Amino acid sequence: MTQAEHPTSLAALRSRYGVRYRWLLLLAVMVGTMASIMSSTIVNVAIPGMSQHFALGQERAQWVTSGFMVAMTVSMLTTPWLLARYGYRHTYEACMWLLMAGGMVGGFSNDFSLVLAARVAEGLAAGIVQPIPAIIILRAFEPNEQGRASGIFGMGVVLAPAIGPSIGGVLVDWFGWRSIFFMVVPFCLASLWLARKFVPVTSPGGAAANRDGAGLDWRGLLLASAGTLCLLNGLVQLRSGSAQVAGGLIAVALLALAGFLALQWRLLHRPASSGREPLMNLRLFAHWQFAMGSIVAFIYGTALFGSTYLLPVYMQMGLKLSPSYVGTILLPAGFVLAMSIAIVGRLADRHPTYRLVSIGLALLAASFGLMVTVQLNSSIWLLVAWAILGRIGLGFILPSLNLGSMRGLPHALIPQGSSVINFLRMLGGAVGVSLCGIALEWRLAAHGDALGNPASSPARLAAFNEVFVGLAVLCALAMVAAWQLRERQPRQPARKDT
Repeated sequence: MTQAEHPTSLAALRSRYGVRYRWLLLLAVMVGTMASIMSSTIVNVAIPGMSQHFALGQERAQWVTSGFMVAMTVSMLTTPWLLARYGYRHTYEACMWLLMAGGMVGGFSNDFSLVLAARVAEGLAAGIVQPIPAIIILRAFEPNEQGRASGIFGMGVVLAPAIGPSIGGVLVDWFGWRSIFFMVVPFCLASLWLARKFVPVTSPGGAAANRDGAGLDWRGLLLASAGTLCLLNGLVQLRSGSAQVAGGLIAVALLALAGFLALQWRLLHRPASSGREPLMNLRLFAHWQFAMGSIVAFIYGTALFGSTYLLPVYMQMGLKLSPSYVGTILLPAGFVLAMSIAIVGRLADRHPTYRLVSIGLALLAASFGLMVTVQLNSSIWLLVAWAILGRIGLGFILPSLNLGSMRGLPHALIPQGSSVINFLRMLGGAVGVSLCGIALEWRLAAHGDALGNPASSPARLAAFNEVFVGLAVLCALAMVAAWQLRERQPRQPARKDT
């Protein structure tokens, strides 16, 4: 019996479950994606307790987050190769086992090196999993259902990081920092059970997985990893280290990027019989919508992750609110984001995605710009209102950006497109956190203040406001590229494969 004839092949599962199968498949991968996203955000709650337990300085403790981010960002590029070689189910199940093992090792470990290794393992699993849902949505759903599917998926996935830190704070108070690592375990077990029922063993398009196919581009993966690691470390050094070391690391990162692109170009033009395919297919950027969507994804990631870092710091160090109060303020905004995604997902089936993305960026820019109206004596509801406005903007962007960027791609390039656009968004996010930190320290120094000072002041708020205005300008620039997401050719016929 060939793999295509297997009882859990795409054709067999579609025949067994009928038209509802695509929704069951989306549910199966949504649970695993929720676990991967939760693991990326919730551990921040455990860092203070972990630092105290292992007697870590801030720099070493930060590697728990940085190691995860680097591993997740780079591993996204391997998803298309893994799906083609091992199929959906084996790839997905291996990631869930790795994510669960990372959580358990991190929770039980008494050595910080093991905790760090566990976080890197979790990052690898999370990075491989996250491009898969977009591939399924664009290949399994009709064009007039893709927005609704993106909205439902996005609503479920966003609730995890919205609720996670609040639950995590309670767990840390009751059971200590180790409990945070175990939160992914029930999600992983549920996703493994769902995968056994609904995720096919075949590759994208219903073809049998080909374990004798092209080998992984290890050189490209090493260059991408080295470049990302040097870039992030260089930006960290700009904040608190030597300018010469920072310049050297950023120069190495640029050289690694140039080497990576040259290698991808060379592999792209080699004969198919050479045994290697590029990690990033540069033909993607010949498609205008995808090229513009990639620019938006990078800038959007920079603004989103940068503000995710900046907003809690602003509330605690600028407005002098307690951490528990900050969590309470941000929780309603998380629920508003989830509801916005579900509503906008339906709109994406009837309205051009470039308009929805542009509206979202405009709302996000407005929320950043309006932060300048908040003062030390302002009502807390003003802050809540601007936070909610920004989350509504995110709700417009999240389900629309992938659809607008990838709808014009040929079927064969969709897995590559999903991994690349996720990679660029995460890379932008990693850069955004460092850039916001650098800009904040620069503006605080210009106003004669520092976060180490116990009291806040109008000068400190002015420094924060200038960084928020910078994020608003960044979102406004992204709108120029978002407007170019307009479809330049008729939409492709309905897709009926995954």
